[in-house]
Amino acid sequence: MIALFFFRSLAAAMTPWLLKLVTRLLARSLNLPEPLVHSTGVFVFAQVQAVENSFAKSLCPFRLARRLLAWCRQAR
Repeated sequence: MIALFFFRSLAAAMTPWLLKLVTRLLARSLNLPEPLVHSTGVFVFAQVQAVENSFAKSLCPFRLARRLLAWCRQAR
């Protein structure tokens, strides 16, 4: 139990530092300013979330069942 607590606290402390390090290394390798790399990453994340949410809505089981029933009724 103590080891799990230690690991979680260490991971919580290391995550922001690692994120900054990765952003800085990526910015240096692409020869771009860090804020641009960060804002681009945020923008891409938001776009992916929007696509996933719209795609997940169309694959909702209840919605698919209603569409199938409506299609079957229309076919008769």
